[in-house]
Parts: sequence; C-alpha cells; structure tokens
Amino acid sequence: MPLFADATDPWLTLLQFTVIGLTKGSLFALIALGYTMVYGIVELINFAHGDLFMLGSFVAFTILGLFGVQSAGDPYADAGFVLLCFAAAIPFCAALNVAVDRVVYRPLRNAPKLAPLVSAIGVSFIFMNVGLFWGGSQDVNFPNLVSDDNLFGETAKIRFTAKDLMVIGVTVPLMVALTVFVKFTSLGTAMRATAQNPTAAKLMGINTETVIATTFAIGGALAGAASVTYGLYINTISYQIGFQNGLYAFTAAVLGGIGNIPGAVLGALIIGLVVSLGSVYVGERWTSALVFAILIVILVFRPSGLLGSRTREKV
Repeated sequence: MPLFADATDPWLTLLQFTVIGLTKGSLFALIALGYTMVYGIVELINFAHGDLFMLGSFVAFTILGLFGVQSAGDPYADAGFVLLCFAAAIPFCAALNVAVDRVVYRPLRNAPKLAPLVSAIGVSFIFMNVGLFWGGSQDVNFPNLVSDDNLFGETAKIRFTAKDLMVIGVTVPLMVALTVFVKFTSLGTAMRATAQNPTAAKLMGINTETVIATTFAIGGALAGAASVTYGLYINTISYQIGFQNGLYAFTAAVLGGIGNIPGAVLGALIIGLVVSLGSVYVGERWTSALVFAILIVILVFRPSGLLGSRTREKV
C-alpha cells in the first residue's frame, strides 16, 4: 500500500512527510529532554542516555515475550500488554539511570569535567554491549500491537494511523506534565535553584544530591517511555538504536539550547522534520549530513542554540 493515495501531488507529499517528521520529532523530544535536564543540573552530557533508551526497549520486548505476545490479538488484551510494557520500562530506566549516577557520576562530581564525560562514554559502551548480549546482533521484530490502519480511511490521501496518534498521545502529555512539574512544584523550584547556583541552593537548605537523583530518575523515565513508544511505532529494535536516536536527540538538545526544556522540544521537532523531509527531497543517505549542516549553521549565528539565550533557567 502506498504511503498516501496521491504521490504525484507535491503538496500532499509535503504534508504527509511533515506529519511523519513531527511524529519522529516527538520521539526525539522525549529522549532529548533527558539530555537537557541532566545537563541543566550538573552540566554533564550523559552520552549513555541513548543506550539507556535502547535497554528500555528490550525490557518491553522481554515482557511481551514472557507472555507469549507475538502479534496483535484481542484489543483489550493488547492495551493491557502495552500498559504493562510502560509500567516495566519506565521504572527500570529511571532506576538504572539513578544507579549510574550514584555509582559513576556522583564520585566524579567535583572532578575535572573531562572525567565524567569520558565515564559517560564508557557507560554507553557497557550498555550497548549489554544490549548486544540481551538481544543479539540482528534486528529484533517488536510485536505489532498498534494498528497501521489509516484513521482517515483507506481511501484518504493523507495517512494518519493509530501509531501516529499513540506517539502524540504519549509524548505531548508527558512534556506538558514535565513543564508543569518544573515550573510549579517545590521540587521543580529546587531543580531550577540547583541549576542556577548549586552552592547557594545548598546554603538555602536544598539537598542538591536528592535533586540531582530526581533529575536522573525523570530523565530515565522519559527514556523508558520513549523506548516503548519507539518499539510500538517502528516495530524493530536492536542494540544499535540507542546510538543513532540518542545522537539525534542530543543534537536536538544542542540545537534548541541545551539545558532548556522548550528548546529541546523545538530542536527535536526541527530534527524530525529535517530527517523526514530530507529523506524525500534530498535523499535518505544525505539526511544525517543535512541535520548536522543545519546545526552548524545555526550555532554559528546562535552559539547558545535557538532558545538558549532567551531564558535564564537551565531546566
């Protein structure tokens, strides 16, 4: 079945791939928020974050395997299995992220910045090899539990499926909830205080280590949610998905202004659109080069990112 009904209409082509780009960008945004929150608090580029996302997808795959789920069946049962995957992957990724912070990053908190950076790269390789051992070297088919049917009808000229709706239904509420949490809760205020001046935050009685651990937990939880959503949307996972998706997510965070939540979301949507539209107008083999070319051009004129200089808050 063609991607959309009238592939000869350039405006329909543009609209269809814009929808695809925004959907992909929403997935990148969930991962990018984990990067930008951690950087905003401790100024650490957690390169292991993408591979944490990869491990979350294998957790969901393993849960489905334990129940013998290989394809769609009863809609109510499938919905229950999907919720179970989220219930397993989110706390797993959150707990693993906090554990890595406590064991690896916390002892290096006052070390030269190169030390935790290299440690993050080391953790990334460890996670990648765990994923290789867990799922093997070949791509793994994730059970297709969400319908590919066009919600507009199979004769419609634009395809918008239940999978697209699922991605939006997961990412938008999570991003709104995160924004509300950071802006309007006492713990969110503590996060912003720690981001601005950790020493002053300690003097005001804020337990900065608790704040940092909470930040890692939230970032990990977002990666867990993204991992299940990715598996259900793409239906293929492997030990390498963390590298490419993590790289795009990190690029999105830098593009929007790393340490800035709205910037991470904006950057992710831009990256998603560039990847999608670039694949049809430039060629899929050139999309990565196009993404980074745009990133370089923007950073030349706005070194702090698109929204980096418009806010004094880092989270």
